[in-house]
Amino acid sequence: MRNLQSPGRSPVAAPTAMASTSHPLSSQAAIGILQAGGNAIDAAIAAAAVQAVVEPGSTSIGGDCFCLYTPVGTDKPIAFNGSGRAPLGLSSNWLLERGISEIPQQSPHSVTIPGAVDAWVQLSNDHGRLSLADILAPAITYARDGYPITQRVASDFIAGSDVLDSDGASVFLRQGKPPAMGSRHAQPALAKTMELVAGKGRDGFYKGPVATDILAKLRAVGGLHTEDDFAAAVGEYVTPIKTDFRGYGIWECPPNGQGMIALQLLNIMSGIGIFDDDPLNPDRMHHEIEAGRLAYRDRGTCLADPAFHGVPVETIISKSYAEDLRSMIDPEHALGVLPPSPLPTQKATVYITVVDRDRNACSFINTLFYGFGSGIMAPNSGVLLQNRGMGFVVDTDHPNRVEPGKRPLHTIIPAMATRDGRAVMPFGVMGGDYQAFGHMQLLTRMFDYGMDIQMAQDVARYFPDPFENKIEVESPIPDATRKTLIKRGHNIVPAKRPIGGSQAIWIDWEQGILTGGSDPRKDGCAIGY
Repeated sequence: MRNLQSPGRSPVAAPTAMASTSHPLSSQAAIGILQAGGNAIDAAIAAAAVQAVVEPGSTSIGGDCFCLYTPVGTDKPIAFNGSGRAPLGLSSNWLLERGISEIPQQSPHSVTIPGAVDAWVQLSNDHGRLSLADILAPAITYARDGYPITQRVASDFIAGSDVLDSDGASVFLRQGKPPAMGSRHAQPALAKTMELVAGKGRDGFYKGPVATDILAKLRAVGGLHTEDDFAAAVGEYVTPIKTDFRGYGIWECPPNGQGMIALQLLNIMSGIGIFDDDPLNPDRMHHEIEAGRLAYRDRGTCLADPAFHGVPVETIISKSYAEDLRSMIDPEHALGVLPPSPLPTQKATVYITVVDRDRNACSFINTLFYGFGSGIMAPNSGVLLQNRGMGFVVDTDHPNRVEPGKRPLHTIIPAMATRDGRAVMPFGVMGGDYQAFGHMQLLTRMFDYGMDIQMAQDVARYFPDPFENKIEVESPIPDATRKTLIKRGHNIVPAKRPIGGSQAIWIDWEQGILTGGSDPRKDGCAIGY
């Protein structure tokens, strides 16, 4: 239990149903859907749609989506991959022939075909109870009539809105400046697009005036996207992957997402001690950092779309391989140059969790990637497009190279914990590359250090950057701890922005109680009834 005399947030508890998101209006929309007879899938889609309006720097109807859904009475989640594919005309060879060796954020080539709407429609049709019109109604209202700019959203506008093109700037900026906290903002063009989706389902987005608008914009700025690409933008059910950690089954979506790296990290940490009753002690931090460096090395080596290249998932999430990696960690010194990976080489996001009255559990994540995605907006439909194509490598030999119709490495990963044949905690972490490391931190702080579901999200974070030799640490981590880590060879730097965000709901089956937490780094909350 937290010190009630110190600033903080208590977990939220309720007997019937609960939603936890990174925005209060999104959480409230989910609760409204649940109270209207909808289930966890209905509520999660409603929440994601609202966030596509009220958190425009984090997610969009022009983004991607992944979902884990555990119906009551089952212990294996249903997994859905709603990530987009590269245009059929795009490849690493095409880019390299034009002198493009990496894909910039604001390039049309960073825009893969959006997968979120197709995912919403399929999941609603297959598992929902309410109509899509009912589910999208709250988001349409906020887009048409306006919504308040909250504190974190205002901060995200300041940090990321400079990437917006002229069409995006005309919607999101006022006289060239981001809207102020507390001001009212509306997106009427997006409201009309959502009305088309509500009425026509998938065809409201991938055909007709919305698709025409998006394609015209992308082609005007040099994209290769076609009507055939939009017709082929269909998500799919996939087989989830799992490891056991501290007596719980931990489930993730398989590649092209990085869920296997989260499981790998848990396996490594399963054999490492806690050293102290505080997870921010230097010994524990050192071991987590080194585990992260080794795991993300493997991610960069072999994570790709398994439809195009074999990914050694079983090896990566095996206990024996984790033991091999754990043996490389020197308890006193950071590894200098990491040894090459022994694995074979085959040459801004929102997270939502909902548990309904029947105890169906949904873990749902919807994404743009970077803040405001590609910054490219289709002018008539108001659709802001993601930049997930930056997850590709422009290299003809790498397994994650750009290929026609291929999905890039994805950072977003919903997760689910199960025990005794049923779901006990849908959870997720936002924050791009941090997410796999964040899953490990959330679970170890709960299961190794006994923190409750809110405290585990409140405590300060750190993250070994997978692309640069630096360890970002949040401001509450003491100077003495930083100095100890520096002496061990770590390049410690202050985090420029809060590291990630998270939500989780714990299901107490014996008491019939739900307990939720929501990350204080965001504007959101858990709400139950």
